[in-house]
Amino acid sequence: MKKNICVFCGASEGTLIEYRTQAEHLGITLAKQNKRLIYGGGNKGLMGVIANAVLAQGGEVIGVIPERLVQAETAHHGITRLEVVENMHQRKARLTELADGFIAMPGGTGTLEELFEVWTGMQIGYHEKPVALFNPAQFWQHLLVFLQHAVDQGFIRESFYKTLIVSDQADVILQEIDNFIPKDLQRWIKK
Repeated sequence: MKKNICVFCGASEGTLIEYRTQAEHLGITLAKQNKRLIYGGGNKGLMGVIANAVLAQGGEVIGVIPERLVQAETAHHGITRLEVVENMHQRKARLTELADGFIAMPGGTGTLEELFEVWTGMQIGYHEKPVALFNPAQFWQHLLVFLQHAVDQGFIRESFYKTLIVSDQADVILQEIDNFIPKDLQRWIKK
């Protein structure tokens, strides 16, 4: 069965060419591994780059985008399937429903929100799907330092922090997603 990998990333390409080249590489790798890209449905920034890279390799791309962004002309109409929803809450719910795993590439506040929502969802037992940070040019390094600080201060369990997959290599990220075994995730669920 084909795996659906949801990638959260910026509607901008950022300041370093490496962000673009690594988004292209991740897209190519997804397609070559016969994995379907699930993403926010945009045609701009890293969102457009990764979608186009998957499509150029003959891969499948499903985008989920709120009506407001369609009206703003940011929707990618050349992908395999574009689902239009009413709002951002519905978009995130649908992305989570479709995905078998999640990768956050470089991005801004929307990417951070999506990352933390799915990672928190794993923590409290809404799903047991792997969550990863794709870290080209050490983009996420300051966030990782902060997360370790939160562990050290007793706000994140060390065992849960270790569920976050981190790499600057697309092949490694996808291999770790394939090999992910959920454990110690049911702390919040009464048995």
